[in-house]
Amino acid sequence: MNRRHLLAAPLIAAAAVTSLGLVASAGAYAQQTVKIGLILPMTGPFASTGRQIEGMAKLYMAQNGNMVAGKKVELIVKDDTGVADVTKRIAQELVVNEKVSVLAGFGLTPLALATAPIATQAKIPTVVMAAATQMITAQSPYIVRTGFTLPQVAAPMGEWATKNGIKKVVTLVSDYGPGLDAEKSFKEAFTKAGGEVLAELRVPMANPEFAPFLQRAKDAKPDALFVFVPSGIGSAVMKQFGERDLAKDGIRLIGTGDVTDDDILNGMGDVALGVVTSFHYSAAHNSPENKKLVEEFKKATGMRASFHGVGGYDGMHLIYQALKKTNGDADGTKLLEAMKGQSWTSPRGPVSIDPETRDITQNVYIRKVERVNGELFNVEFATINNVKAR
Repeated sequence: MNRRHLLAAPLIAAAAVTSLGLVASAGAYAQQTVKIGLILPMTGPFASTGRQIEGMAKLYMAQNGNMVAGKKVELIVKDDTGVADVTKRIAQELVVNEKVSVLAGFGLTPLALATAPIATQAKIPTVVMAAATQMITAQSPYIVRTGFTLPQVAAPMGEWATKNGIKKVVTLVSDYGPGLDAEKSFKEAFTKAGGEVLAELRVPMANPEFAPFLQRAKDAKPDALFVFVPSGIGSAVMKQFGERDLAKDGIRLIGTGDVTDDDILNGMGDVALGVVTSFHYSAAHNSPENKKLVEEFKKATGMRASFHGVGGYDGMHLIYQALKKTNGDADGTKLLEAMKGQSWTSPRGPVSIDPETRDITQNVYIRKVERVNGELFNVEFATINNVKAR
C-alpha cells in the first residue's frame, strides 16, 4: 500500500462512471428524498472506525430529525470491508442505482482515493469523515473533509516536543500515505525548532510486527519515540513498547492521537499513562457540546466517542446545513458550494470548512493519558487555535 498503489486505484473507476454517474446525479436532486451513501469498513481490522462513524451519523439524525428543508433524509450504510476495489464498486452502485445525493464515510486513504473520480464525474459531494492523507481533497473538486489531516496534527507535536525537553527523536510510522505525511510534518516542525531526528522507521501495513523496529529505536537512545499508526493498531504498539522497556530507558512515547484512540484506550492499561499526543478531539474535551455527545453516544451505542465518530457527526451536520442553505435543492454543485465556508461549534471545538481547499480548520490539542474516575482518558492541557489543514 505505497503511494503509487494508492494513487493508481482511483483511475480505474473514472471510465465506468463518466456517463452513468452524470445521469444519476442529474436526477438525484429532483427527488423528495435526499439519500446519503455512507461507505465504511464495518468488518475487518478497521471495523471500529466504521462502527464509530455509523453510530455518530445515526445519533445526529436521531437528535435532529430526518427532515431538512422539506426533504426527507435517508442514510444508506454499506460495508466496503476496508478494500478499495469494493469501495469503488459500492460508490458506483450508490450513484447509478440508488441515485444518492451525497457520498460519505471513507475510513482509510485508499478508500477515499478510489471514490475521487466517481465524485468528479458524477458531480456528487463526497464528505470524507476519517481518511487523513493531506492530498485527498486535491483529487476531486467535489471532496470535502470533516475529519482531519495528519500534517495538521503532527506538526504541533513537533513544535511542542522541543519546548519540553525533547531534543532527539526516532520516528516510527505505518508505511502508507498518512504515515508518510505524519513523519514528514513532524520532522519539519521538530528540526526547524532545533530538534534532531536520529532515525525514520517505517512499518509495513501488511502483517505489521513492531518489535524489531522498537528495538532499533531503543538502541538509538532518543529522548522520545514519535509514533503514528492507524486507529485500532495502537494497542499493539503500546503493548510492545512496554515489553521492550523503552520507558525504563528514559524514552518517552509521543505521537498523534491515533495511537491512543479513545475507542480502545481503556484496554491498553497502565503502559499508556503519561503518553503525550497532539490531536483535534478527545472524549475528555471539556465543553457542554462534547459532554452531551459523549453521554448520548454511550447510551445509544455502548461505545466511547472517538475522533472518527466526531468526523462522522460533523459530516452529517455539514450535509444538513448545506441542504438548509440550498432550501432542499440537492443538486451536487449547489450542495458543494453551500458546504464551502461553513463554520460551527463542534463537540471538538470551533471548526470551519476552508472555501478554497474544502478541508477543515480546527483547534489542535496537546493531551496526556491520565486515569480519571478509574478510566484512561486523553486529558487536554494545551490548545493551538484554528489550525488549517496542511
